[in-house]
Amino acid sequence: MILTDYFKSKHDLTWDYAKQCGVEHGVIRLPEDNNFEITDFSHWKAVYKNFNDFGIKPVVIEPMPNELHDHIKTGDDMRDECIEKVITMMKYMNDLDIRTICFNWMAHIGWLRTSDSIVERGNAKVTGFDFENFKPIDAKITAKQLWDNYEYFIKAVIPYAEKYGIRLALHPDDPPISHLGDVERIMISYENIQKAMNIAHSENLGVTMCQATYLMMGEDLYDVIPKLADKIFFIHFRNATGNKYKFNETFHDNGIIDMPDIIRLYKKCGIDVPIRVDHVPLMAGEKEGTAGYTALGRLFAIGYLKGILESTESEVQ
Repeated sequence: MILTDYFKSKHDLTWDYAKQCGVEHGVIRLPEDNNFEITDFSHWKAVYKNFNDFGIKPVVIEPMPNELHDHIKTGDDMRDECIEKVITMMKYMNDLDIRTICFNWMAHIGWLRTSDSIVERGNAKVTGFDFENFKPIDAKITAKQLWDNYEYFIKAVIPYAEKYGIRLALHPDDPPISHLGDVERIMISYENIQKAMNIAHSENLGVTMCQATYLMMGEDLYDVIPKLADKIFFIHFRNATGNKYKFNETFHDNGIIDMPDIIRLYKKCGIDVPIRVDHVPLMAGEKEGTAGYTALGRLFAIGYLKGILESTESEVQ
């Protein structure tokens, strides 16, 4: 497996921690400001050079830029223009040898938590979701609209993904609940994920195995991971406890998932893809930042993941 970490486009402490931990590959978020133009290759080259000069090789783009993705998922008047820009993105990714893009199909509401201050081990703070505390927003979209928009997008871009050798890795809905107020969700079960894969029978369409989200779906990881093995292009190494209606993140070694054993399962299934830690605790002495993405929690999680990867290296042949 390819050990990676998640990086914003501007250097911060997480870059240094990851590099000091031995991370050499990056899952990168493209800049989201007026100084970056998605259709200008010189801007891409500058971002790539910053990472490469630091010793990090970008291998995954995550997320698909929201300035494009939001219009595509809702199917509004800007959809076709945004799809053309996605196709341009894939050409640039090929030119820079960035082979995977993580995308989702959560319209109006992305990954959602209702709290970022749940107390975990040693009074660390973690994020969580409680459906009873969810407050609906003023937006509406139906499952049929989502499926229609997904099919339109996939059929438009898959020929170019195949042309440029780009892997599209679909992330499940988080939380995997069918309705959040009037906003419906569709990527909420293995059955629906499989339906999404079948819309285009392509070697370039697959999934991001966000393992804790599949767990919250109620799926058996020891069943769905082997079934999806040839479609798993990217892994979010994450742990949690609870169920889809009420759950919280945990330290990576303190949730429902047996993390060393799940790595063994990936390896037994022949899955050799980029993997990154996800949704970490806020630890003592650390300033609050983007919930789930603060530096010290990532430091612990990367070390834990790296130890598992190395300790299981000789176990599965």
